[in-house]
Amino acid sequence: MGDDLPPDLARLRTLEAWAAHYLTRIRARIAAVERQQSQQRPPAPTVTPPARPAAGPGRSRTPDWCLAEAGIGVPAAEIHRGDCWARGKTLVPVSAERARAELADGAQACEVCRPDRVLNRPP
Repeated sequence: MGDDLPPDLARLRTLEAWAAHYLTRIRARIAAVERQQSQQRPPAPTVTPPARPAAGPGRSRTPDWCLAEAGIGVPAAEIHRGDCWARGKTLVPVSAERARAELADGAQACEVCRPDRVLNRPP
């Protein structure tokens, strides 16, 4: 065993009692910190599809996903959520499957609406 421990039983028992007491204090502090962090941490967001505004007379339905093709002002194809404010005007509505395929093929995810997070693709 270790040479740094005392050789007699009385001192070993004293060290054992001290270690048990200190371990109890450490565990209590861990529990307090975990409680504090769980109260400060916001609940994990649930992944839901973007909300669509109700379509009414003269109003088209907002698509779930859109593709901004590369061109002037857009260096690479970019995927947006349908309700993204940064999506621009010339977009092609696409399905979730096509949006996933475009992201896999190298299209960029919008930095504002982050559709890659909703489509379960790591950023």
